[in-house]
Amino acid sequence: MAGDLENTTGTADTDWAAWIRERTEPADVYKRPEALDDLRVVDVSSGSMAGAFCSSILAEWGAEVVRVEPPGGDVLRQFSPFGLEHGGTGLAYLVEGRNKFHITCNLQKKEGRDLLARLAARADALIETFTPGRMDRWGIGYRQLAERNPRLVYAALSTYGQFGPKARRNAAKPDYDVADQALSGLAYITGEPAADPKNPQPYETPTKAGNWMGWYAQGAWAAFGILAAVNHRRASGRGQCVDVSGAEAVMRFCEDMVTWYEKGQYVRPRLGVMDTAVSPYNFLRCKDGYQMLAGFSDVNFQALTTIIGRPELREDPRFKTFVKRAENRQALHHELERWTIQYTSQEILDKVQDYVLNKRGPGIVATGRVNSPAETFAEGHWWERGSLMTVEDPVYGELPMQGQPWKATGTPPRMKWACRSPGADNAHIYLRHLGIGRRALAALHKRGVV
Repeated sequence: MAGDLENTTGTADTDWAAWIRERTEPADVYKRPEALDDLRVVDVSSGSMAGAFCSSILAEWGAEVVRVEPPGGDVLRQFSPFGLEHGGTGLAYLVEGRNKFHITCNLQKKEGRDLLARLAARADALIETFTPGRMDRWGIGYRQLAERNPRLVYAALSTYGQFGPKARRNAAKPDYDVADQALSGLAYITGEPAADPKNPQPYETPTKAGNWMGWYAQGAWAAFGILAAVNHRRASGRGQCVDVSGAEAVMRFCEDMVTWYEKGQYVRPRLGVMDTAVSPYNFLRCKDGYQMLAGFSDVNFQALTTIIGRPELREDPRFKTFVKRAENRQALHHELERWTIQYTSQEILDKVQDYVLNKRGPGIVATGRVNSPAETFAEGHWWERGSLMTVEDPVYGELPMQGQPWKATGTPPRMKWACRSPGADNAHIYLRHLGIGRRALAALHKRGVV
C-alpha cells in the first residue's frame, strides 16, 4: 500500500525496520518474560465465542487460563462452517482454545458448583457468559464468590448486560453474535443501499459483518475491562464485577452514528463500499478484483486526478471541495471506476507508487488490493511477522491459524499450544489447585461431576 513517504528516507526507514525487527522478532518471543504470568483466570463461558476470545487474549499475554467445560465439552466446539470438524472439534474453537488448560466440571450438580467456587477462590479473574443472574441463582455468582475471594475480578458477558428492562425481559436468552450486531445498529448501516427504497432488491438489506464481530468485540472489551480492574486492585486490594454487553461493545465501534442522529436528526444510511464522511475512500473494481483508493483531501485529490489523467475532475462543481466530494460520492465513484477497471491491482499500485516515490506532484494516494482469504493466507508479509503461523499439536496435528496482532519489545505475547480436548488437564489442574488426587477425581468422574 502506498502511503505518506514524504518525510522518510530509505536509510532511516531501513535502520528503524532492522532495529525494531531485532527486538520484536516473532521467533524469539520465548526468550522474553510474559506480561501476565502472575494472573490466574477461570473461563467458565458457555456457547459464546466472546468469552473464549477474551481468555485467549489474556492467555496470549501469559495468564494461566483454566477453561471450564461441561463433561463432553462445550457446545461452542460444534460451531463451525457447514459442520466441518478437525479431530472432533469445530474450526473456530481450534483457534480460540489456544494456550488454555481444559477441564470439565458439571455446574448442573452441586458438587460441580462447589468445585468451581473453590477454583474461583484461588483465581484472579473469572469469565462467564451465562444468562444474567444464572450464576447468582446457582450460588456461584459475583456476590457469593467475592465473599470468599474479595480480590476476584468477575467479568459477566451477555447481549443486554446484567441489568435494564431488556436484560430482564430477555433473561432466558443466551448471547448471540447476530443479536449483538443487530441491536447495536451496526447491521443497519452495513450493506448495499436500496436504489428504490420502496422496492428494495433481496440483497439491498441490512447486513451483518462477515465475521462474529459482536462476539469478538465483546471479548476484546471484556479483556480490557479485566486488565483495568486488575490494575485498580493493586491500589485498592479489591476486585470488582465487570459487566460487558455485546450490543454495547459493537455500539462503541460505531463512530459518529449516535452523535449524527442526536445533533443532525439524521439516520446514518447504508452506503455499501463508500464512506459517510469522506470521498474517495472506497473499493473499486479493477481487472482482477477490487482495489481501495483514498485521496479525499484537496491536495491528495489533486494527486489522484493527476495519476488517473483526469485533472478536469478537480474543477467539476460536484467534486471541487472536500464537502462536495462527500455529497457526490456515488458520481465520483463511477468516474474513478472508469479508470480502475482498465488496470490490474498491481498496475494501479505501480502507478500510485511511481507518483509518490518519484514525487511527481503534491499530495499522496493510498491504495491496496482487496484480498480474498486465500490471498491473505498466501501473503508472505503476515507469515514473516507471525500474524499467520502453523502450530504443531499432538492431538490435532498441524494447524495453521492467526497469530497475535501485537508485537512488543519487552513482554511479547505468544502461542504456546493449540486447542486441547475436553478435560485434557483435569488431573493436572484439580491436583495442583484443589489437591484432588487420581482416585478422588475418578470418583467425581463416575458421579458425572467432571
